[in-house]
Amino acid sequence: MPEKAPEQPGNLADLVARAARRVPEHRALIDLAAGRTLTWAETDRAVDAYARVLAEAGLAAGDRVMLRLPAGAPLCVALFAVSRAGGIAVPVAADGPEREVRRVLEHSGAKLVVGGDALDGSTLVSPPDLDVSDTESVESTTQGEDIAVLCYTSGTVSAPRGVMLSHRALLANVTQCAQLKPAPVTATDRVLLAVPLHHVYGLGPGLLQIAAAGATAVLMDHFGTDAALQACLEHKVTAIVGVPPMYQAFATVAEDRLDAALAHARLLTSGAAPLPQTVLARIRALTGLSVFEGYGLTETGPVLTSTLVGGYAKPGSVGRALPGVELRLVDSDGTPVGDLDDPDETLADTSTGEDTTGLVSARGANLFSGYWPDGAHGPDAEGWFRTGDVGYFDAEGDLHLVDRATDLVIVNGFNVYPHEVEEVLGELAGVAEAAVVGEPDERTGERVRAVLVLADGAELTVEQVRAHCGERLAKFKVPSVVEFADALPHSVTGKVRRASLRGNLPA
Repeated sequence: MPEKAPEQPGNLADLVARAARRVPEHRALIDLAAGRTLTWAETDRAVDAYARVLAEAGLAAGDRVMLRLPAGAPLCVALFAVSRAGGIAVPVAADGPEREVRRVLEHSGAKLVVGGDALDGSTLVSPPDLDVSDTESVESTTQGEDIAVLCYTSGTVSAPRGVMLSHRALLANVTQCAQLKPAPVTATDRVLLAVPLHHVYGLGPGLLQIAAAGATAVLMDHFGTDAALQACLEHKVTAIVGVPPMYQAFATVAEDRLDAALAHARLLTSGAAPLPQTVLARIRALTGLSVFEGYGLTETGPVLTSTLVGGYAKPGSVGRALPGVELRLVDSDGTPVGDLDDPDETLADTSTGEDTTGLVSARGANLFSGYWPDGAHGPDAEGWFRTGDVGYFDAEGDLHLVDRATDLVIVNGFNVYPHEVEEVLGELAGVAEAAVVGEPDERTGERVRAVLVLADGAELTVEQVRAHCGERLAKFKVPSVVEFADALPHSVTGKVRRASLRGNLPA
């Protein structure tokens, strides 16, 4: 008889149910902060139990549930339980500023909030109980095109933007990544997961990949070099889902210590921001391991490319398209660039060269369903989505990113929109005008730089400005550099010319 095709899950929580059937006693979640370990069978029971708790709290299909928990087993259980109960998870940073949390709550219309303090207009639900001996199973009621997760980015205007990620999109990206050779996560892997789980990078390539493989997640609520190395050593970590600052920290460690901590490691991956070539070379010199980089966006579920596709870590490149993903370069109105007589020549192959740059456009089952609540600005009628990043394909078909078409600043993989930070700066007494730009940073990819013009007679210090922002913005949005100028450059229409500020000191 022919071999039976593997069961294809339709709901995120089906990943947990499948793992519990295949490897019930295999360790699923090792929560370092809580000192607690759950098997896949225990995780599945906890998900069932919490899905019932959410239903009893009034959750109906399509309702949004804000998850305000630190990275740990309770957050993982809550996220899968929301999916199993038919809701839409809205993960936010557990320590995020109250102002931002309230904006997301209002915009998403979240009915329930898990973790944190009670917020007006919603019902606070206690975090999951992980000690569940037995419970009746709960069948998932949503799947496919139903929205599973609403991931928020900072808005270019006052309102934040919610990226609508369906079960289809997230599960498609899991399948696409699993087809890479070597696979990013296998059933025997113990994966260090120190990236935030409220960010789609920690969610998709991290938690969902681990659940799909029935592997083990070693969960850190925040990254620390010593704690991470100890976790790798103690739990014999075989794979790391990381970001450049993690590897930069590892690169400063003594060779014998790093070698011992990563003695069982087979695969190191990095995403969310470019990895400095010096760090890549240093890690390889210390451990003999390459760091494989990838590229993607929240809107693409998130992974589009990986250097794993080509089989080796290529400095300066983010690799080639995943199986099932198409990439092409287009101009500002969506017209393919390159050989316009044959649009296929603009796809990610060897036909385009370094001289041909354009906006990176993507198509695949992993793309989002548009922005909340009406699905606006999603993929076009033919399924293509313009990322806003400018790049080119080299002779081997690997993608290189050279610029962004917007003023977006990316800090450790998190989006920072200048307008949002400028609004907060404008609330400071004595600030006549403010402009925010990004500038390169070896540790975080980019950092936020603010240039302020003060009103006559006003006085402010850098410390006062940063303290004001720290109370109102997430840490990664707080300007790392604060400068004062007599005036800002403007266009003929009165708009601040941010391009003139990048790389230049104010007058």
